[in-house]
Amino acid sequence: MALNKVLFLMLLAFAISHVATASGSDITSDFILPPNVTAVDGSFFTYTGLRSVVNSPPGAGFSVSKAAVTEFPALLGQSVSMAVLKYPAGSVNPPHTHPRSAELLFLVHGYLEVGFVDTGNKLFTRSLQPGDVFVFPKGLIHYQYCNSGSAAVAVSAFGSANAGTVSVPMSVFATGVDDVVLAKSFKTHDATIQELVRNLGRNLGTLIDSDFVKKLLVLLSLVTGIVSLILLINSHSRGTP
Repeated sequence: MALNKVLFLMLLAFAISHVATASGSDITSDFILPPNVTAVDGSFFTYTGLRSVVNSPPGAGFSVSKAAVTEFPALLGQSVSMAVLKYPAGSVNPPHTHPRSAELLFLVHGYLEVGFVDTGNKLFTRSLQPGDVFVFPKGLIHYQYCNSGSAAVAVSAFGSANAGTVSVPMSVFATGVDDVVLAKSFKTHDATIQELVRNLGRNLGTLIDSDFVKKLLVLLSLVTGIVSLILLINSHSRGTP
């Protein structure tokens, strides 16, 4: 009985000390303050940059407005961020990845066709309705397509203050990779590659139609081959066996 009492008192003392520690008097001790900030108030924990976004209609093309650490310094060290995505009818958020986080997308209104490609090149798709939530796993190529006759709005949450975005079309076709390399990798003609490169110099949100998206999705399965081929070419050019 005495031992039980001792154990009870020890657990009670631990619980009290833990609660006292967890409810520290200074909330800012849980945040990493920028060097130029010495004191904070409620405004430090508030980001107002999305007010104009939610109060305005979609523009001519797909748009994304972020509340990440760059825009909202209070997120530094908090491992969270978000974005508001607007899709005019027929627009696309082109295939891309977020290297540092999964993405949890909540469809506010409108309709979206979404999908991602896993490491086995299997495509997972779903048609979303308002109120639906869809998760894009960390680092995997994914897209959203507003395939209805009306606009759509979604909100995305990320498990990183800076999830990062790598656009597949831009990374592959608009970064100077040789046309011959791309044509051989995608088993197509130089003219097709040159057309893609020219098109990506315009507004992606208004340019890309459903046919273009379908072509891109077919080409996505060969992206890994491009990377491997480029590495192979570089290694041979350096004389690496």
